Amino acid sequence: MAESPLAGQVALVTGAAKRIGRAIALRLASAGADVGINYSHSAGEAASVAEEIRKMGRRAATFPGDLTRQADVREMFRAVEIEFGRLDVLVNNAGVFFAAPFAELTEEQWDFTLDTNLKSQYLCAQAALPLLRRSKRGRIVNISSIGAFQPKPDHVHYCVSKAGVVMLTRCLARALGPEITVNSVAPGKIQFPGEEIDQGYIRRSPLAKVGGGEDIAETVLFLIQSEFLTGQTILVDGGRMLT
Repeated sequence: MAESPLAGQVALVTGAAKRIGRAIALRLASAGADVGINYSHSAGEAASVAEEIRKMGRRAATFPGDLTRQADVREMFRAVEIEFGRLDVLVNNAGVFFAAPFAELTEEQWDFTLDTNLKSQYLCAQAALPLLRRSKRGRIVNISSIGAFQPKPDHVHYCVSKAGVVMLTRCLARALGPEITVNSVAPGKIQFPGEEIDQGYIRRSPLAKVGGGEDIAETVLFLIQSEFLTGQTILVDGGRMLT
C-alpha cells in the first residue's frame, strides 16, 4: 500500500480536538492528507492537533461550530472551501455519551443526544455534498458505536442515536453512490492513557483487551482507501459482540 495514500487530499474530521477524533485526524495526516479540525468548545486542544499535523508537513486548520445548527454547518463548509479549495473526505466523529436511566431521561437530554450524534451527521453530509462530488472520489465515514447493536437500559438515548447512524450510513450509501462511498465504524470500548481500564469489558471480550484511538483511526483509513465498500458498518470491538 502506498506510503502516502491520501497525498493531495483534504479531510475534515468533526470533534477532532480530543480522543478518537484526534487520533483519526493525526492518522489521516500521517497518510498524506491535509486536515480540517472541527471543534465545539476545545479551541486549545484543536490548535494543538493542528500544530502536530503541521509538524508532519501537512496543512491543517481549525473550524469551530455547533454541528446541530444548519447555519453553523454550512458556514463551516464554506470556510473549508476557502481554506483548502476542496474536500475529499468527511469523518463524522463528533458525539456525546452519558448515562441516564430511562425513567429519569429528560426531553432535553434526548434531544441533545440525538441532535449531536445523529442530526449533526446528516447536516454535515448534506453540506459537504457539493465539495465531495467535485472530488470525484468522495468519502464519508460515520462513527457509530457498539451501542447501536447492544441495548443498554441506562443509555437508551445514546443507543438509539448510534443505531440511527448505522441506518443513515446505509441510506446515504444508496443515495450518494457511485460518486461517494459512505461507511461507518462502530467502536467498542476505546480508552486512553490515564483512564481507568474497564476490566468487565476485558473479561467479556475474546481478545481480552480494550481498544485505543489508533484502532479506530486505522479502520477509518482503510474505509477511505477502499474502492468497493459502501453502506457497511465495521465493528471494532475486540470481538465483544460475539459474547
